[in-house]
Amino acid sequence: MDIVLNDAETRVLGALMEKESTTPEYYPLSMNALIAACNQKSNRDPVMTLDEGAVRQALRNLEAQDLAGPANTNDSRVKKFEHRLAEAFNFTRPESAVLCELLLRGPQTPGELRSRAERMRPSAPGGRPQSPLFDSLDQVHSALQHLMKREPPLVIVLPRQPGTKEARYAQVLSGDVRTAAGRATAAPVVVIRADSHGGAPAGGQTVPIDRIARLEDEVTAIRQEIVRLNQQLADFRKQFE
Repeated sequence: MDIVLNDAETRVLGALMEKESTTPEYYPLSMNALIAACNQKSNRDPVMTLDEGAVRQALRNLEAQDLAGPANTNDSRVKKFEHRLAEAFNFTRPESAVLCELLLRGPQTPGELRSRAERMRPSAPGGRPQSPLFDSLDQVHSALQHLMKREPPLVIVLPRQPGTKEARYAQVLSGDVRTAAGRATAAPVVVIRADSHGGAPAGGQTVPIDRIARLEDEVTAIRQEIVRLNQQLADFRKQFE
């Protein structure tokens, strides 16, 4: 399977994978919830601002590759979306968690992946967390090796940077990242909008983060509140159906 995702498609796919694990009660995601997930500031590198047109175009492109698309749900009032990587690759949970973190945050060391992927573990009955997703770094390396041995490989190891002890790993669904591996840690916000004809985003425009951070926080909070209220309303209606 020859896959090369653009920035918007990478973020949409990673957000769908993440929310399936971290908030399964709200998954599949409505369009508003997916936009909020793509644009949230936590657990993202770089922070992005995708408008609805860019997200819809990314979903169309992902659906054409059988990687994501509309979900078949009993709720016909709100269209929802899901990823389809389980059908395409049949990942184990550790493999899925590692790939998700690489999609959302870019190249990382096994130590970073171990700590960051822990939020992907499912909850036990009663909301209690289950045992750790990775008991050791060896298990992280095992998941990475399985992803690297796929045909074609989904993960590569990057050349070790001067002065660093651990090698970093990167997903290659977005193409070969070796040339971009040395980008700065504090990345700017990336703004992606669909073009005026509804086509694929023409490219990312970098904006200094301090100029839009406050506005982005407000918009994200509003969107999350709308998603919460919509869910409460849907639950209330179900009582009378």
